[in-house]
Amino acid sequence: MTTTGLRTTAAAEWRALGTRVRLVVTDPALLDSCNLLLARHLAEVDAACSRFRTDSELSALAGAAGRPVRVSPLLAEALAVALRAAEATDGAVDPTVGSAMAALGYDRDFTLVREDDRPVSLRLRRAAGWRRVELDRTTGTVTVPDGVRLDLGATAKAWAADRAAAMLARAAGCGVLVSLGGDTAVAGEPPAGGWQIRVQDVTGAVEETPPPGSYETVGLRGGGLATSGTSARRWRRGGYELHHIVDPRTGLPVRTPWRTVSVVAATCADANAAGTAALVEGVGAEQRLTRLGLPARLVAQNGLVVTTPGWPAPREAAA
Repeated sequence: MTTTGLRTTAAAEWRALGTRVRLVVTDPALLDSCNLLLARHLAEVDAACSRFRTDSELSALAGAAGRPVRVSPLLAEALAVALRAAEATDGAVDPTVGSAMAALGYDRDFTLVREDDRPVSLRLRRAAGWRRVELDRTTGTVTVPDGVRLDLGATAKAWAADRAAAMLARAAGCGVLVSLGGDTAVAGEPPAGGWQIRVQDVTGAVEETPPPGSYETVGLRGGGLATSGTSARRWRRGGYELHHIVDPRTGLPVRTPWRTVSVVAATCADANAAGTAALVEGVGAEQRLTRLGLPARLVAQNGLVVTTPGWPAPREAAA
C-alpha cells in the first residue's frame, strides 16, 4: 500500500495476456473486488483476441477461408479500435501483420519464442493491408481474406486497459489505474497530485529502479499513457536479431532511430497507436506527434531524450 498526497492507494500485480498487470485503486477496501473484476475482464479479452490460443475467436477468423464470421461484441470492439488505429496512422499500425509476425517466429507466447533458439530460415511476409478487413458492426460479422492472419498486439492491451479502468471506476466509485505491460489507463478521481507513473526505457517491476537517466516519473490525471519500444521483446531467428515492432510495408522489424516512444493521449489506445507509429515512421516522428498535439517523450538509440510540447513535468515518485 502506498500513500500519494492525501489519498491512500493500494496495488496488486500479476500476469495476464503474456505481460505484467498492475492495478492501483484509491480505496484500499475495494482492491480485491476490483482485482477479481479485472481478472475476469482480461480472461474475456484473451479468449476473444489471442492469436496464440487455438480456441480464441481471433484464431477462428484465420480458418474461415475468407467467409464472414459472426463475432462477439468484445472482439468487434477490439477490431474496430485496431482499424481506427490503422486509419489514423496511415497504415503504420496494421492488424494484418499477423502472418508477418508468425513468419518472423513470433507465433506463440513470447516466453516460448525467446527460449526457442533452433536454427531456422528467416521468412518474410508483408502485411496484406488493413483495408482488406471488413467489419460490419450492424450484423456483427468480420470478413478476413483467405490466408490473412490478424494480430491485435499493437492495440488490444491498450484498449483493454482503457476498458478495464473505465469499468472499474464506474463499479467501485473510486480512482483506478490499470497498466498492462506499460500501457496505462486511468479513470475516476485521481490521487492528489495525479497518478505518479514511471516512464522508462526497459520494462520492469515498480520496485526495480532503473539506472539513472533512463527513466522519469510524471503525473497523469486522466486518459492514458503508453510506451512502445524495440528493446523489450527481442529474439533470434536464422542468425538475425529480431524485435516485435514490424513495418507492415516490409514485414521486417523496423529500423528506427528511436529506442522507446512514450505518448500521452485521451485514451491509452490512442497513445499506444501513436507511439508505435512513431517507431515505424522513424525520422521526423517528433514533428508529426507535435502536429497532432500529442505530448510525447522519445528516446534515441544513443540515449538522447526528446520531448514534444505538453509532455508532463517530471515528478518525485512513482505510482
